[in-house]
Amino acid sequence: MVRLEKRAAPSRVWAYLTPVVAVLLTMVAGGLMFAALGADPLVSIRTIFWDPLFGEFAFYYRGQLLVKAGPLILIAIGLALGFKAGIWNIGAEGQYIMGAIFGAAVALAFYPLAARWLIFPLMVIAGAFGGFLWAMIPGILRTRFNTNEILVSLLLVYVAEQILAWMALGPLRNPDGAGFPGSRNLRQYESSANSELIAGWGLHWGVVAALIAVIFAYVLLSKHLMGFHIRLTGESPRAARFAGVNPNRLILFCLGMSGALAGLAGLFEVAGPSGQISIDFNVGYGFTAIIVAFLGRLHPIGILLAGLLMALTYIGGEAAQASLGLPAAAIQAFQGMLLFFLLALDVLTNFRLRIGREARV
Repeated sequence: MVRLEKRAAPSRVWAYLTPVVAVLLTMVAGGLMFAALGADPLVSIRTIFWDPLFGEFAFYYRGQLLVKAGPLILIAIGLALGFKAGIWNIGAEGQYIMGAIFGAAVALAFYPLAARWLIFPLMVIAGAFGGFLWAMIPGILRTRFNTNEILVSLLLVYVAEQILAWMALGPLRNPDGAGFPGSRNLRQYESSANSELIAGWGLHWGVVAALIAVIFAYVLLSKHLMGFHIRLTGESPRAARFAGVNPNRLILFCLGMSGALAGLAGLFEVAGPSGQISIDFNVGYGFTAIIVAFLGRLHPIGILLAGLLMALTYIGGEAAQASLGLPAAAIQAFQGMLLFFLLALDVLTNFRLRIGREARV
């Protein structure tokens, strides 16, 4: 007989072991899926995890690693602050889109004044404000009317996507683009471009901002009173109320911070790797960042490592599509397996698996 038995205290061993085991199980299950699609499973896994770091084109891929990891880490840090407090912002993708729109709009409003040094800082502020503003909608609705922030933030993603399409086809469309959707390419203008700081390394201001966010979150959660309130609310809401924590203020802080960081990620992406507002600008970073946050155990350092790992699956997945002919949907399913196994194994942190009367895991 197999049953789950509640642990007296969460297992620290399984808390740290779960992400590692989840990655290994994802490799096994993903290999079986790739084999079912007609690809060699060992070659597929090697292409995804090994070749981008040590293969023939490793130098190029290593630069792309930071480009992909930057927005994932930046968004995941903001999400983790709310998740630790039991505040579930599932709409970071929409906040990412709105940050990109606000930031690009500032750059295009100054066109053709391309040599003004003040433009990019204004874009950064506008990007953060756009994400913050979009996150405040579920925040205010939650604090004033007790609505569910999960549903509101998620549904706002689809609203943001429609606004993105409208901007690409209307107000922000390039007037010299022969009628094609999409804005001017921001990378053409030095004042609005988020260029590489070191050529070939993939290091741009978005990556720097992600590293700063990791340090900020670590200090906040470990040294600051607000960080203590976040952790206390997540672990024991009743104790938090007795400690005088203002729940509404905490909700607005966590949602606002996660929205601002997601907006920054969108701004750095549209001013750098993407270069323009287009209908298909968003690539799912806001949703993938949820996997990154949980894979990193909601810890800033863990999120940094998880972001690099998830970026590796993006780059390796693209390489597998090109060299092995694997469909993009298979790579997305592979990434989804990681979250599935992570959440499934996370049960063992709080429960023992008993087989018979004596055996336990």
